[in-house]
Amino acid sequence: MPSLVTSLQFNMDTASKMRGNDRCILRSRLHRSSSQAVTTEGLCFEEMSQWSHSLDRLLSSKYGVTIFQAFLKTEFSDENIEFWMVCEDYKKTKSSFRMCSRAKKIFKRYIQAEAVREINIDHKTRDLIRRNIKEPTTACFDDAQRIVYGLMERDSYPRFLKSDIYQAFLDSTSESSRM
Repeated sequence: MPSLVTSLQFNMDTASKMRGNDRCILRSRLHRSSSQAVTTEGLCFEEMSQWSHSLDRLLSSKYGVTIFQAFLKTEFSDENIEFWMVCEDYKKTKSSFRMCSRAKKIFKRYIQAEAVREINIDHKTRDLIRRNIKEPTTACFDDAQRIVYGLMERDSYPRFLKSDIYQAFLDSTSESSRM
């Protein structure tokens, strides 16, 4: 089974020129360049092929999220999936004290202007969230999360499906299922 890459250090221009058997070289480079790799034991071709049906299906798979995140890192837009995942986790927060603390951290890291991992949202949404976090609820980031999801769905996701990263993993799981 191939390894799932959580940190990539290679040039996508070079990767996009690779075809066929060169995808083995790509997988090898991905694995070697990762600072941390996760085994894909249990990942099958059927699951991976489902990812092409919708972004929801991709994001409902732990392997799908990891591979998609690796792809987004190569495009310098992994803050989008990171924010989306943080929001999903935030919605599970029960304690109002913890919710308040986490809301402020999320705002500071992703929402405020010039944030370390600033996401691309309009100023109206940013201002609405600024007001919402004064008395946070599980829904206070929903508008921003919807915007980020839409950006990923329209922009990053279609490129991911055509990427050599996805194709290489799809090919390798296809080969494994034939054995």
